[in-house]
Amino acid sequence: MSEHWVIAYRAANSLEAHCLKGLLESDNIAVKLTGENLSSAAGELPANVVEVSLWVDEPDRVKAASILQRYEQSQNGQAWRCVQCHEVNDAQFEVCWQCGCDPLLLTKTK
Repeated sequence: MSEHWVIAYRAANSLEAHCLKGLLESDNIAVKLTGENLSSAAGELPANVVEVSLWVDEPDRVKAASILQRYEQSQNGQAWRCVQCHEVNDAQFEVCWQCGCDPLLLTKTK
């Protein structure tokens, strides 16, 4: 581990941050959270200041970004194209309905 941490994501709240932390850690990506303690001052600070930031080690930045991008797409209802068979899948599908390809598994091998 290089110990050079970079911001990977700014979560809307602590719950989202911890869910995403677990998602990244399940892929062997170390995660640090910052900003959790500011939520107690939420009424006195601007909303963007109390966001919880997820930090990852620099070598894991690209892998984490890929996982987080899939998360955002599923939250925004965005369709995605399978990297294996190029079929367009609705956001609710985690694996390709056509060929069964799991894009997150493909990022694990890269």
